[in-house]
Amino acid sequence: MGERIKKLKKIRIHREGTEELLYALFLLVAIAVVLYRSFDSPIPFAIFVVVFGLIWLLALNFYRCPIRLFNSDTSKIVVAPADGKVVVIEETQEDEYFHDKRLMISIFMSPLNVHANWFPVDGKVKFVKHFDGNYHKAWLPKASEENEHADIMIETPEGYNILVRQIAGAMARRIVTYAKTDDECYIDEHLGFIKLGSRVDVFLPLGSTPCVKMKQPTTGDQTVIAKLP
Repeated sequence: MGERIKKLKKIRIHREGTEELLYALFLLVAIAVVLYRSFDSPIPFAIFVVVFGLIWLLALNFYRCPIRLFNSDTSKIVVAPADGKVVVIEETQEDEYFHDKRLMISIFMSPLNVHANWFPVDGKVKFVKHFDGNYHKAWLPKASEENEHADIMIETPEGYNILVRQIAGAMARRIVTYAKTDDECYIDEHLGFIKLGSRVDVFLPLGSTPCVKMKQPTTGDQTVIAKLP
């Protein structure tokens, strides 16, 4: 699938945050106007604008959604599904679907990272499953199985099955998954979105070659995290 069909949506601010940001901005402006007209001193108005203006800008930063293209051949390439930091690179026994060992690479997203998720490989979505669960800190090992999560299984053109797991963290309480069963999927497309701190696990067949190191920063849809056998 080197010649990939592009179905990009040019989103500067992610659609998951558009309404929230607009409502918050209208509310902040209304309160600022009241404060400006209610006090002779400009200090309350200035404090409010600085403090809540910074909070709104942090929210704006959280919902930003850069337009990205992976400009290399995607054959047997696995790209980072998220911005963040690599917290796991290990062989692990996966008994939910594969019942054998897999190479797991996990990326932790802090609240300051872009929280859009991208498809890590080209292929076809075999199924999507959502599981309720706990809200342990996302970097803990038990978070992968015990936290609320969504599993997306993708079959690549070469016949490899790749499991992508979106995991809610201690702060993240909403997982959004755009992937649908039987959809064709491509690198450069959005897989979903997770609000606040969270994590994405990718389970790869043994023999895959990791291309990242522990604690290495990743850029979603840009950083190559592994090569398939």
